[in-house]
Amino acid sequence: MRRALTRFTALVAASALLFCRAGAAATLDSAVDSSPLPPINAATSLLVVSPHPDDETLCCGGVIQRVLRADGHVTVVWLTSGDAARIDLILRSRSLFPGAAVARELGEQRMGEARAATTRLGMAATGQLFLGYPDGGLQELLGPHRTTPYTSPTTGAAAVPYPDALFPGHVYSGESLERDFVAVLERVQPTLILAPTPLDTHPDHRAAGLLAQLLAARHTPALPVRYWIVHGGEGWPSPRDLLPGVPLTPAPLAAPLAPVGFALEPAEEDAKLLALRAHQTQMRVMAPFLISFVRTNELFSLRADLDSSQAQAR
Repeated sequence: MRRALTRFTALVAASALLFCRAGAAATLDSAVDSSPLPPINAATSLLVVSPHPDDETLCCGGVIQRVLRADGHVTVVWLTSGDAARIDLILRSRSLFPGAAVARELGEQRMGEARAATTRLGMAATGQLFLGYPDGGLQELLGPHRTTPYTSPTTGAAAVPYPDALFPGHVYSGESLERDFVAVLERVQPTLILAPTPLDTHPDHRAAGLLAQLLAARHTPALPVRYWIVHGGEGWPSPRDLLPGVPLTPAPLAAPLAPVGFALEPAEEDAKLLALRAHQTQMRVMAPFLISFVRTNELFSLRADLDSSQAQAR
């Protein structure tokens, strides 16, 4: 009885907060677009930019299903293979000092989990693209290592080490990452990109968002991007639990972006949870955080922390 009352209280509070935030979003952005995403139909070509395996399901598992159900096309590009997840490496090696081989094994496993998760969402293998850049190093590639090679302190690699990646052997540098990302854009021809906001507290997420924002703006014609957040502030999402019927409320750090909710159907929520469970390494260490993204909606912003003119000037 107490659990039922707790869930009911959480539902009322979350619904009230979402209503307030949604109203603010409509006020700020209605002159541009009153919907969280452009219309979804058979002409939709969706590209989800995922910094690590599992982000694709957390942010966009429902939208992925909706596009596929409309006979549209979905591609996920994973920028890293998640091979620097510290707790996973310690558990895997039973050592505080796991070696490079262990990290690469973890990367291979997490790539397999990502394939399984997106397959559960209905995606074909042809839409599952891995770039294999260094987990924990994307910000370095967009900064001091834009033109000079970067060596991952975790895997010891200075180039993409995974044979199943889209471009194995490509050097770890910002220029190489940009070229590979542009190649993905040319291959996919997306009509919509979903990418992390640069306001996310994780450096890989910030770098992924900036990369998508910059290169989508430079593309001819410019490509539409909507932004999501995973690491949105201490304690978010709240509550940390699987709560059927409860909406995801905007993250504190994303509030200036006025995110708008994309409503999910119950069957889409169920499939999203099933997909998350395919990420076994992550469920083992952070299940309460992951399942708290299985809600009645997903949140997307029209704006990142930089506007288009600033992004084009970079």
